Amino acid sequence: MTRVMGILNVTPDSFFDGGWWSTRASAEWQARRMVDEGADVIDVGGQSTRPGYTEISAEEEIARIVPVITAVAAACPLPLSVDTYKPAVARAALAAGARWLNDIHGFQGDPAMPDIAAEKGCTAVLMHHDRGFIAAPGDTIGKIQRFFERSLERAGAAGVPRERLILDPGIGFHKTPAQNLEILRRLPELRAFGLPLLVGVSRKSVIGHVLGEDTPGRLEGTLACTALAVQQGVDYVRVHDVQANVRVVRMTQAILTPA
Repeated sequence: MTRVMGILNVTPDSFFDGGWWSTRASAEWQARRMVDEGADVIDVGGQSTRPGYTEISAEEEIARIVPVITAVAAACPLPLSVDTYKPAVARAALAAGARWLNDIHGFQGDPAMPDIAAEKGCTAVLMHHDRGFIAAPGDTIGKIQRFFERSLERAGAAGVPRERLILDPGIGFHKTPAQNLEILRRLPELRAFGLPLLVGVSRKSVIGHVLGEDTPGRLEGTLACTALAVQQGVDYVRVHDVQANVRVVRMTQAILTPA
């Protein structure tokens, strides 16, 4: 069954919803709405990673997200995820009530990240993120699989149990539109590790490339990708528009599941 992870960006500069939920009150309101719309997990991020993003300090990121996580964790029945690659931010967010750690560097950035996941006993999402991916020779899926092998080695060395790990192919991160589309066609091959798979393609540039639309016009493309992900057995889709994607997930699963 595919579950929906709602995106809650408390940033001024995210590529789609930057500045919308940057206050504690607005973020808590949006989290409650995502609960009502059927989200299964809420992913809170305070550092934009859009192309050309500006790096902020761990202190600033903590100041953005910890008040939101504290408030939402107290009011929301869903597990909260923190979208960060900085150890200090991860520790602060998990102490504030987050239960998942979403690391866009797949435990291959700061070496402290797998240790934190092991220490805190949290679920960890390991995303593929390789700046040399476009230029590197080899099969697209094969290269992602080799990256995941390294990530899983680091998780195992730190003592993170495999049952707490989720893999994300990193749609849009240092990949061409053609590579992104190929990954979306070949998602079942990434299930070879026997781990849950998460896909985040919501309103991303690959959709704009196909449809010729800026972010406001990419909802239908997102929903098409969600239906495809469900058909291919993906465990989680990470999205901005919770209600519409929940409805697509339910309808697609009803078609695929015999009565």
